[in-house]
Amino acid sequence: MADWAHAGAARLVAALEAGEVSSRELLDLYLARIEAADPALNAVVTLDTESARRLAGEADEALARGEATGALHGLPITIKDTIETEGLRTTAGAPWLGGHVPDRDATAVARLKAAGAIVFGKTNCPLLGGDAQSENVVFGTTGNPWAFDRSPGGSSGGSAAALAAGQTSLELGSDIGGSVRNPAHFCGVYGHKPSFGIIPTRGHIPPPPGDLSPVDLAVVGPLGRAAEDLGLALDVLAGPDDADGTAWHLDLPPPRGRALADYRVAVWLEDPACPVDSAVGAVLSDAVDALTDAGAVIDSRLRPDFSLADAHRTYQRLLYAATTSGLANRVYGTLLAKAQELEPEEDGRNARYLRDGTARHRDWLAADEERARYRDRWRDYFRDCDILLCPTVPTTAIRHDHSNINRRTITVDGETRDYWDQIIWPGMASMAGLPATVAPVGLASDGLPVGIQVMGPYLEDASTIDFARRLAEVVGGYEPPPAFA
Repeated sequence: MADWAHAGAARLVAALEAGEVSSRELLDLYLARIEAADPALNAVVTLDTESARRLAGEADEALARGEATGALHGLPITIKDTIETEGLRTTAGAPWLGGHVPDRDATAVARLKAAGAIVFGKTNCPLLGGDAQSENVVFGTTGNPWAFDRSPGGSSGGSAAALAAGQTSLELGSDIGGSVRNPAHFCGVYGHKPSFGIIPTRGHIPPPPGDLSPVDLAVVGPLGRAAEDLGLALDVLAGPDDADGTAWHLDLPPPRGRALADYRVAVWLEDPACPVDSAVGAVLSDAVDALTDAGAVIDSRLRPDFSLADAHRTYQRLLYAATTSGLANRVYGTLLAKAQELEPEEDGRNARYLRDGTARHRDWLAADEERARYRDRWRDYFRDCDILLCPTVPTTAIRHDHSNINRRTITVDGETRDYWDQIIWPGMASMAGLPATVAPVGLASDGLPVGIQVMGPYLEDASTIDFARRLAEVVGGYEPPPAFA
C-alpha cells in the first residue's frame, strides 16, 4: 500500500479500475498519512471522513458491478479551502468564515464529483488567498514537506504540500498571481494555470460567498504528482458554465507536438527586472541542456517584443484593481484616502497599489486595452515557437515570514529584493490569460525543489501539459520529500 501514496492520479484511476487497489484502501491510506504527519506540516485542515468512507464504499461496490461514474471514479481528492464544497466547511482562511458550510459545490468541484472523485478534505491557504505563503489565524501555518521551516508557497500551499507528502491524489487550487505555480515550484509537484475563462470560477472565495461575477485574472486549476494528472483533471474541468453552455462548447486543440523534437522551444531564464537566484538558475539551465541533448529545438534568444518590466506594470494595474474590488467600503475608503494623499512623484509598489487599486473605470479600461495589445503580441510570438520556458519564482522555498506583508523581502544571491518579485514571472501568463504549467526539474544546491514554467499560446493548454509530460522523460519529475518517502 505504501507505493500508492506517491502514485499519480492517472495511475491510481487505472489501478482502481483494474482492481489493484480499492477506493476505500486509498482513502484510508491518505487519512492515516495525514494523522501520522508532523503537526508542522498542517496541509489538510478539514476532513469529511464519515461521508468520504461511505462514498468510497459505494464506489467500490459500483466497480464490482462493472459500473463507473466517470474518469475519476473512486479517486479520493482534496480541495483548496478557498473553493466551496457542499456540506464541508470552506473558510478561505478568514475567521469570519470559520463556520461557513456551503449549500452547493463550486462549479469546478461539482464537475470533479460528477466524474466520480470523492472529496474528503480541504487544504490550507492564506487569508482570502492573498499571500505567497499559507498561514491564517483559523488553521495556522502550513510547512513545506521538504523542510518544515520553509513555506510551501501560496496561496495553494496546502494543496501542493499535501500532494508532495502523499496525503491526497489530486488537488484543485486557484491562481491569480502564481498561486498554483508558486507552490508547485516550492514543493516539487506539477501545477497548471489554465487559459483564462475555460474553467468556471463560480464558488471561489473571493469574491464573497454567493457572488456570481468572476474576479478578473483569476482561475482555478489542478495540481498533481504527474503531468498526466493535470490533463486528466482538465478534461473534466474545462468547459462553459450552464448559462454559456446553452450556445457554445469548448474544443481545445491537441498538443502541437507528438514528440519532444516536434516542439519549437524558446527559453527566457533571466531578466534584470526579476533576477533569479543562481542556485535556481543552474537547475533550470541543466533542464534546458537535457532537452537539447534529447533533440528538442531550443532558441535561447527569441523574446516577445516587450520587456518583462513593462508587462509586469500592466499586470499590476489589473491585479490591484481586481484584488480591491471586493473590499468592505470602510477598508476601500481608507485606501482611497491614502491614494489621494500621495505625492505625484511617488512610484513605489505601495503607491502603485493605492493608485491602481482605487483607479477610475476609465483608467482600468486603458489597462485592459494594454492587455489586449499584449495578447496580440503573444499571438505573434507563438507563431515562431510553440513553448516558452521561463522561471517560476526567483528562489527555492522561502523561510516562513509572517511579519508585515508590506515590509517583507526575499534574498536573491545575497541581494535583498521585494517580496512580491515572486509574482513577476508568473504574472506574464496571468495578465495575458495564457496557459502555464509548472513541472519539477530537479533539486537546487540547498536540497529544495525547482520547477520550470512552461508557457504556451492561449487555449493551447494541451501543449503545455504535454510538453511537461515529455520533459519528465528526460529530466526531473516528482519525487517524494525524504521525510515522507
